[in-house]
Amino acid sequence: MTHLVSPSLLSVDFCNLAAGVQMLNASQADWLHLDVMDGVFVPNISFGQPIIKQIKKIATKPLDVHLMIVEPDRYFEDFKSCGADILSVHYEACTHLHRSLSKIRELGMRSGVVLNPHTPVSLLEDIIPMCDVVMLMSVNPGFGGQKFIENTYEKTSKLKELILKKNSQCLIEIDGGVNTENCKRLVECGADVLVAGSAVFASSDPLATIAQLKQE
Repeated sequence: MTHLVSPSLLSVDFCNLAAGVQMLNASQADWLHLDVMDGVFVPNISFGQPIIKQIKKIATKPLDVHLMIVEPDRYFEDFKSCGADILSVHYEACTHLHRSLSKIRELGMRSGVVLNPHTPVSLLEDIIPMCDVVMLMSVNPGFGGQKFIENTYEKTSKLKELILKKNSQCLIEIDGGVNTENCKRLVECGADVLVAGSAVFASSDPLATIAQLKQE
């Protein structure tokens, strides 16, 4: 399959949120990436269920919801009812990760697990069969516009090796500092889904930027 692009609405102009979603509807983007932050697990607060529920009303593409929160299991039903299609939780936030991913799938969503930059992919060896998506953070989570961490290339390659070893159909998603300069190499290393926030919404031509991210 060709790789997917999931623009992050964390970088949208929130005074014109609906216009930003409509732009993504008309673009070559595949998913809409939604970063949920609680100010505890990460040092920032973004948006939650009410905003996602409104986005769902006008979005024509799957909602890729990334929970950067403590005790994420408490909210799985809420995010399902708000319209999440893919729901990703952090390895570092889940004491019983197998149980968490199982519950996400039981609710009818695709299950995702996220690794912070310091967390090795080897820790996923026993849980890969439960993952529809593994998201590698290529910046420290919490804020948009950060510089891409170069070690992500090697980490992506290692994750791809693990997925092949386990005969998994899991997708590799990269989140943080992704742009038109590094997207090609990420795909070559094994990335299946590229999350881009600032690169899209700070662009003078977001539609063209998304098209370029898709082509690489």
